[in-house]
Amino acid sequence: MSTDDVWTELLERLRPELDPDDFRRWFSSSGYASDSGDLITVWVGTESERRHIALHFLERLHRELAALGRPGTQIRLVVSGNDEEEAEEDSLS
Repeated sequence: MSTDDVWTELLERLRPELDPDDFRRWFSSSGYASDSGDLITVWVGTESERRHIALHFLERLHRELAALGRPGTQIRLVVSGNDEEEAEEDSLS
């Protein structure tokens, strides 16, 4: 697997566990930004999406990363929308 499709791979592994509407609501505006090996950066549309993903899906995403041979890799969610909290970002372990 190349590094530039790791977010897509994670989402494909998560998709079967979620209701299609929930998956679309929380992940449709997300997108791969970068992967430095130990840190994957992902764009999200709003601060509320960032918080919800961090609170409800981060543990599952880390389990899937471990299954892909990437244990200990961090995920940073960065808000890319025009929201007033646009500068908010969080490095999540």
